[in-house]
Amino acid sequence: MRNVITTGDVPLGGVLEVLRGTIVTPSARELARDRGVPIVEVDPEQYQTAKEPHRTVVMGSDHGGFRAKELLKTVVASLGYIVEDVGAFDERSVDYPDLAEKVALAVSEGRAFAGVMVDGAGIGSAMVANKVPGIRAALCYDRASARNSREHNHANVLTLGGRMLTETQLEDVVRTWFATPWGGGRHQSRIDKITAIEMKNSKGNRA
Repeated sequence: MRNVITTGDVPLGGVLEVLRGTIVTPSARELARDRGVPIVEVDPEQYQTAKEPHRTVVMGSDHGGFRAKELLKTVVASLGYIVEDVGAFDERSVDYPDLAEKVALAVSEGRAFAGVMVDGAGIGSAMVANKVPGIRAALCYDRASARNSREHNHANVLTLGGRMLTETQLEDVVRTWFATPWGGGRHQSRIDKITAIEMKNSKGNRA
């Protein structure tokens, strides 16, 4: 099956590299043009020797989510992904907005295909990440919410409450989130509307 690039895959900036033969939807091409993001086709050999953002997951936490992040890094790596940890690196107090922004920007700029951010409750990090253009962050708390956020909402950042779930529950959510593919189909028009609302309300497009 050939890969398909939709509006949800277009980064905020930089270059979008795709495997030669990949289908890029017209709406994705239009959004890439609006954002000034060139779409470059590369051969499989070039794609594999690049930094592989399509396999990179950026992970972050505040002090309240540090222990959960350390556990989940191992889980994500076991799924075959490259993990980039942006901090925190210990349990000293830090502000979750700073770390959540780092995670969201890495995804928005195309340096990673997905992000995981853990704070005490997961709520604040979702709020922060969703302020970054191109991000669809979802706070998930069980398998059902994880599946829905990926299949229906094309979420590209997962936020978690490290103090709200047990280690087993956290692992279940993460494994389900990464195992669930984007549904596309009838859901695509709704994602396009999310993107359109974002573009309409960005500073540069306000009347």
